[in-house]
Amino acid sequence: MSRRIFFTPEEGWVGDIIPFEEDGTFNLFFLHERRESPREGMSWRLVTTQDLLQYHDRGDALVHGSPQSLDFNAYTGSVVVDDDGVHHIFYTGQNPTNRGDDGLPLQLVMHAVSYDGMLHWAKLPEDAFGAPEAYESADWRDPFVFRDEQCKVWRMLLAARVRTGPSRRRGLTAQCVSKDLRHWEYAEPFWAPERFITHECPDVFQWGQWWYLVYSEFSDAFATRYRMSKDRLGPWMAPDSDTVDGRGFYAAKTAERDGRRFFFGWIPTRRGGSDDGAYEWAGSMSILESRQRQDGTLAFSIPREILGCFEYEGKELLPSAGLLLGRQDGFASRMLCDDIPATCRLTVNFTVHAERADAGLLIHASADGDSSHILRLEPKRGRMVIDRWPRLQTGDEQWQISGDVPYLLELERPCDLSTGRHELNIVMEDDIFVACLDDEATVSCRMEHSWGNAVGIFSNDGLTSFDAFVVHALAPASPAQENVALIAKAQDGLDAGKGVGEGVGVES
Repeated sequence: MSRRIFFTPEEGWVGDIIPFEEDGTFNLFFLHERRESPREGMSWRLVTTQDLLQYHDRGDALVHGSPQSLDFNAYTGSVVVDDDGVHHIFYTGQNPTNRGDDGLPLQLVMHAVSYDGMLHWAKLPEDAFGAPEAYESADWRDPFVFRDEQCKVWRMLLAARVRTGPSRRRGLTAQCVSKDLRHWEYAEPFWAPERFITHECPDVFQWGQWWYLVYSEFSDAFATRYRMSKDRLGPWMAPDSDTVDGRGFYAAKTAERDGRRFFFGWIPTRRGGSDDGAYEWAGSMSILESRQRQDGTLAFSIPREILGCFEYEGKELLPSAGLLLGRQDGFASRMLCDDIPATCRLTVNFTVHAERADAGLLIHASADGDSSHILRLEPKRGRMVIDRWPRLQTGDEQWQISGDVPYLLELERPCDLSTGRHELNIVMEDDIFVACLDDEATVSCRMEHSWGNAVGIFSNDGLTSFDAFVVHALAPASPAQENVALIAKAQDGLDAGKGVGEGVGVES
């Protein structure tokens, strides 16, 4: 049983997550990236949680096939349960040695079933099928299956690309339909905006009178986005702010429990553990919660379960009257603490005044605050930004400023910073940083380099009132959480006799 804010397996990393909620438990299947060289195949691993804090790693769930199999790599898909209680996995099968008729690496939709409550999965290789003639064979992946009650059919959405047209705009959300989950017919595209390279990890859900289409793209930004419609089949409208988070949170798919909708994504690692390193595929699991506004658009926040695992009172770093900080013609800062915990929650209340000064936090800072990561709040631009100073680190003692580091494009979030009082909630665990403004907008990233454990605040070209700055340490596990751990431990003994995680089944 693992108690981490951002779940990471003991070996390897978390790739695309396939969440499935049943009987109060989140079954979080994920692509287990081991970063082997050469790769020995990709399997689905499973962790379960009831409280979003205690994670039970159940091992491999859907094991990849042999080097000769169609599913040597078992990539992203979805889980559904039929009217008879049988669970179905639809997933992407890929083997680098197989090519389609267009000469591209072949991707197939593949099928597995479980008759024992997802303990074992039997593959059905005879159900595999690829893209129709008009689509590229290399992009036919991430099948998402949902029940269309109005038409009494199952719909399958897929990340696909047509064979003609501008190369970077061929992506679409393809569609198949079925009455029995075994025989699928090609249908008209579900959504074809002619904008992206492809739309990965599609997800559809209904919330009240609105339907939502979630997808991830890597065309103009590596971002998870969403669209809205009053009908399950569209047309799909873009809200004013259509992204879930920024570059540091990707491939999110959703699950609902008790009327609450959660987005399960991953925060990528960076090559060489460096702020300048290229983003790598896979990382640590991160969970955001969405809230539906009156107009149907979605706000995003850190789930209260995660915020609640920190000490309630915390340590206040400001005077009881708060602190009015800044100057009209320049920059002012104040260092508040030189040793914050590696895992902690920060709660910051601040007031934006009429001059709408830029303000924010200095994180992982040197004692004097001259070197640090920065969370900058920009009321005049309506955004919050992750930055750092110096921006390009080339060695322990040498640094240089570079205008070529695209820090703003990758790690900025639109938000409402109108005059008045606001609240920041920040969760940090080692190098992971997630900030949420007013339970409305989030920005996630890794802060790899550290200049120290100091933290501070600043205001630039105007005054900002900082009303509270509280550091909350991680609280001991509650009795309820300890009971969950004991139950899971007892379940381990039962599962051991049932062969949980063996993923037995017929190889394709």
